[in-house]
Amino acid sequence: MRSKTVCFTGHRELPTDDLPEISKRLEDNLVKLIEQGYRYFGAGGALGFDTLAAQVVLLLRERYPQIRLILVLPCLNQTRGWPQENIDTYEEIKRCADKVTYTSEHYFRGCMQKRNRHLVDNSSVCICYLTKPTGGTAYTVDYARRRGLRIINIAGPDSL
Repeated sequence: MRSKTVCFTGHRELPTDDLPEISKRLEDNLVKLIEQGYRYFGAGGALGFDTLAAQVVLLLRERYPQIRLILVLPCLNQTRGWPQENIDTYEEIKRCADKVTYTSEHYFRGCMQKRNRHLVDNSSVCICYLTKPTGGTAYTVDYARRRGLRIINIAGPDSL
C-alpha cells in the first residue's frame, strides 16, 4: 500500500490571491498520480494546505471512485481554539473521509510531528506547499526526503 500512497504537508496560511492557482496545480499533480496508479491519499487535518488537499481529493473521488482519503489526525481535540467555520469544514472532511485514524488520543508537545512522521512513513510521494526553509512543513519535507519519498512542491518549479 505504501507504494501507492501520497501524503500532504504544507503551510497553515496560504496566499489568498494564489488559492485558485494552488488548487489547480494540486489537482493537476493528483490526476497525474492517480493515472499512474496511486490510490491512497493521506492528509493531516490541519488548517491551510492540509484542508485544501483533502477537499481536492474528495472532489477528484467523484471522477476517480477508486481513490481513498485517509485522515491521519494528531489528537482527538485538534480543533481546540479554531474558529467555528474551520471546525465545520474539518468535521465535513472527516465525515467524507474513507478512513480516520489518530496517532495520539490527547494533545502533547510533539503530537503534530508524530502525525507527520506517520504520514511520511506510510507514503512513497509527498505533495507539499513549501515556501519557507524552517518550521513544521520544512521539517516534514526534509524527513520525507531522507526517507526516500518523491517530493512534489506545489509552490516550486518541480510541480506541473
